[in-house]
Amino acid sequence: MSFRGSSFLCFENVIIEDMDIWGLVFVVVITLISMVLHEMAHGYVAYWLGDQTAKLSGRLSPNPLNHIDPVMTIVVPVLLYLMGGPIFGGAKPVPINTRNLRFKEWGMALVGLAGPFTNLILALIFFLLGYFTAGNFNGVWGEACVIGVSVNLGFMLFNMLPIPPLDGSRLLYALAPDFVRRFMETIERYGTTLVFILVLMFGSFLSGYLYGGRMWFIEMFYHLVGL
Repeated sequence: MSFRGSSFLCFENVIIEDMDIWGLVFVVVITLISMVLHEMAHGYVAYWLGDQTAKLSGRLSPNPLNHIDPVMTIVVPVLLYLMGGPIFGGAKPVPINTRNLRFKEWGMALVGLAGPFTNLILALIFFLLGYFTAGNFNGVWGEACVIGVSVNLGFMLFNMLPIPPLDGSRLLYALAPDFVRRFMETIERYGTTLVFILVLMFGSFLSGYLYGGRMWFIEMFYHLVGL
């Protein structure tokens, strides 16, 4: 069985409303860096578990050009922004051959979870940097760190939805009985379209989910620094 690891990012409109030029630059740069590291994490875990497909495809490289999909990374988000809709996009899928992975379905689950876990760690790093080096997120540097926390938590939370081809579905696949796996394999053929429809039809629900999830993790981060 082959798998193309996918990652997607969905912005709530509130993230980009009334944003100054620096904020927009930070969003673009941080999103690009976070997306690349997310994809590299998929590839590296697959490589450590015995599959070299991502490595041979150049997906362990930090070069953004190896990970950008011209349509999903650039065209779709720009068009949705111009249309005033929820901002949605994705990176080029990471090719993985599950037959080469150790631990089979659980190996694939580890590959899938590696991307969101990387974003969680990045969110924590941005939080600690903003809290300790920017006077609790003051100034331009503080704004960059706030965006870094928000983008990475949103990236993690959205990709953990248990819907193929999102990363959360890999854990569900490892836990599910065979008939559920077959159903998931069937709908994954239309995965990107399904996720796109989900964003358009359930934008309000997703906004609430992303907002509530981000607030929960930020509260946990503040607990870590003793507040």
